[in-house]
Amino acid sequence: MKELKSTVKRTGLLASSLLCSALLMAVPFRKELNEGWKFKQARLTNWYPATVPGVIHTDLLANKIIEDPFFRLNERGLQWIDKEDWIYETTFSLPAEIMQKQTIRLIFKGLDTYADVYLNEKKILAANNMFREWQVDIKPYLLPDDNKLKVYFHSPIKMDIPKWDALPYHYEASNDQSENGGVFDKKVSVFARKAGYHYGWDWGPRLVTSGIWRPVFIEAWDDAHIHNIFIRQKEVNKNRAIITGEVEIEADRDFDQAIVSITDNKSGKVLGQQRLSLKKGLNKATVSFVLKNPKLWWSNGLGEPYRYDFRTDLSVNERLADSQTEKIGIRSLKIINKPDKDGKTFYIELNGQPVFAKGANYIPQDNFLPRVTEERYRKTILDAVNANMNMLRIWGGGIYENDLFYDLCDQYGILVWQDFMFACSLYPAEGEFLENIHQEAIDNIKRLRNHACIALWCGNNECNDAWFNWGWQRRYTQQNPEYEQRIWKQFTDQYYVTLPEVVQEYAPESFYWPSSPFARYDGGSDDRNGDRHYWNVWHSKEPINSYNKARSRFFSEYGFQSFPEFESVKRYAPYPEDWDIYSEVMMSHQRGGAHANGLIETYLLNEYRQPKDFEAFLYMNHVLQGDAIKTAIEAHRRDMPYCMGTLFWQHNDCWPVASWASRDYYGRWKAQHYFARQAYRDLLVSPIADEEGMLNIYVVSDRPASCSGTLDVKVIKLTGEIISDFRQTVKIAANTSRKLFSIELDKALKNIPKEDVFIYARLTDKNKNIYSNQYFLVKQKEVNYPKVSITRDIKPVEGGFEVTLKSDYFARAVFLSTGDAESSFSDNYFDILPGTPVSVVIYTVLSQSMLEKQLKVISLSDEY
Repeated sequence: MKELKSTVKRTGLLASSLLCSALLMAVPFRKELNEGWKFKQARLTNWYPATVPGVIHTDLLANKIIEDPFFRLNERGLQWIDKEDWIYETTFSLPAEIMQKQTIRLIFKGLDTYADVYLNEKKILAANNMFREWQVDIKPYLLPDDNKLKVYFHSPIKMDIPKWDALPYHYEASNDQSENGGVFDKKVSVFARKAGYHYGWDWGPRLVTSGIWRPVFIEAWDDAHIHNIFIRQKEVNKNRAIITGEVEIEADRDFDQAIVSITDNKSGKVLGQQRLSLKKGLNKATVSFVLKNPKLWWSNGLGEPYRYDFRTDLSVNERLADSQTEKIGIRSLKIINKPDKDGKTFYIELNGQPVFAKGANYIPQDNFLPRVTEERYRKTILDAVNANMNMLRIWGGGIYENDLFYDLCDQYGILVWQDFMFACSLYPAEGEFLENIHQEAIDNIKRLRNHACIALWCGNNECNDAWFNWGWQRRYTQQNPEYEQRIWKQFTDQYYVTLPEVVQEYAPESFYWPSSPFARYDGGSDDRNGDRHYWNVWHSKEPINSYNKARSRFFSEYGFQSFPEFESVKRYAPYPEDWDIYSEVMMSHQRGGAHANGLIETYLLNEYRQPKDFEAFLYMNHVLQGDAIKTAIEAHRRDMPYCMGTLFWQHNDCWPVASWASRDYYGRWKAQHYFARQAYRDLLVSPIADEEGMLNIYVVSDRPASCSGTLDVKVIKLTGEIISDFRQTVKIAANTSRKLFSIELDKALKNIPKEDVFIYARLTDKNKNIYSNQYFLVKQKEVNYPKVSITRDIKPVEGGFEVTLKSDYFARAVFLSTGDAESSFSDNYFDILPGTPVSVVIYTVLSQSMLEKQLKVISLSDEY
């Protein structure tokens, strides 16, 4: 034992001395090729400057060849772009000492999608998958100077239409807007391993891109380098973490002596090391160690998302050849999917603790992916954190996100439900295409498996339900049973064989789920097993109060549409003739069509009174959407532990549009996001009247420990008079939902009409944190809201101004706006109780005098 300790200590000293000799290191050289690019239409002659990473649409826009695709109706005039081939070129030179390296490699992190790569006129690569990384040894093709790198992008439409034409049947692709693209009914998206939403969706435009969409690098090294590191967490609890570092090493020749060590960068302690010999090619080293009493990684709201700094060093012949650092969250994460008395559970267990998942579904943040900056990524994740979310589901019609996305989720404790990139379609998953999928899965699992945030891998979005519940299987059987059998074989090979095998091989501690939603292999989803996408409210036109009756073990999708707010609408529809939800421009930015607009109108007029104008309609639509999703979230949380997750559709938009998003394309929070922030707090006080005439108050806790507090329940007239007032001390068990107060509604009302009152429930915990909620006994259009007078007081604070508002009577959904000035609000769409001031901070660059001039304050009764 002493010998082992001594060896580890000597290795640590060796590693430290090697690390200090930075100038003597033979560590890999890496250079990003992001300068000097130009592009042209393949069949034309004019060259233009290009930005890499980028896509053809953004380069055409930057060179003023096209207008903003998101403005008014411009999308329609840009459908020619995806029918053309495009060429990108640059030249580069490498320093003489780099040219002497034994291995020089060109690495494309992402090529969209069908691309031939030439170096000095020699074809070195044919890429055919947007989601894969491509590496080519280029040393044999290099010149001393002015190496010419060319990427020829083939039109994805021209590449795939022949595949569509050649088949006697066609693959379902329910959201492919082929007609908008001028290719009639030829839904070719299924043939390209490319983001499905580029071909259109019911919230997105059809803008089919090509380009070098992720960075391209030159990498050069001698001897050996670290190809990949997997920090495999075999067993984790609060007492110990058993970890194996599986390190892939690429060597350019045989070596008798190599050392791989893993060090905790924060403490400087060498955790483990392995001596080995290397063979030319790919080698695997295994470095095992145990962390005693590890600091665990927790999701948002449960604890610190602590991350270790693990440095992996590779030394060859006593010289440091490579060194890489990974930030690693140590945690035990399981999906508990097992039989119980009701069906089969579906919930997350983190570090031994059941976690109620609170969050949203996430789509790509832009149709032109390289435009998504680090600042936008950070805001998107922080907007989830600040709404008390602990999970985002990366939906299968977009992309496997950039590393930065997962780094931020690790940093802030946001769990990730990771779909593979298949959605609402069937795919020709056999032969070379299935092998392409296989490699895509390997690339992305290896890239992402060290992230603590990854909670599960899911085969697809809605493909299983589409087959069994949407009639797809029946249609193929009616056409020809042989078609049905072939497509089902492709389906099962893809989702039941290939993808789970890759997860098992490359991330064996991870959970694989075949589809979302999913209950069983031989049928569609249900409300007793697995997860559910609940669209009876909205698509099936059921009333909003149906959310209170719907059940699921885990709601992984549900949602309600709204338009962006007026100031956002004016950015893409600036003219008064556009300001009607059925105008040509507004309809173009509503991909659910007249049907979706009709649903918004029907629901709004069923629940609210007639808005007075277009701007009022947008505002009331926000309140409607917020009220609907608040109702759903509260119902789901009240139903725990039967239900253990609620992820609404959706967190964000990829362009300015009417959609189910709680934040619009410009990052502005809608009412839904503010309402969800309240409904997702660690304690929820939730009033609801039942069919037996009882008013019940539930308290739901996500806290890992029990607590106590004071519960106040009041029936208050809209003019401020208190009709009934109840108070009691309550004990709240950890991680539970309990009904803690109940009274006959008639007794509480004391003959006052339901239309004239609201229920106010407030929980105050022992630390004086207040959790409150307002509840109405009738539809919003039946509430007798009085006209209100709201006073305001504005005073400067750091970063902006504190605005204190006071209303003479109950003011519903008070909305603050600063016009076209960029501002953010600590709260918005809030209720003001009679005589009770509410203070809000507005973060803005406006001066106080300009804010006083531009600040608009409205409430629901103003907009009828």
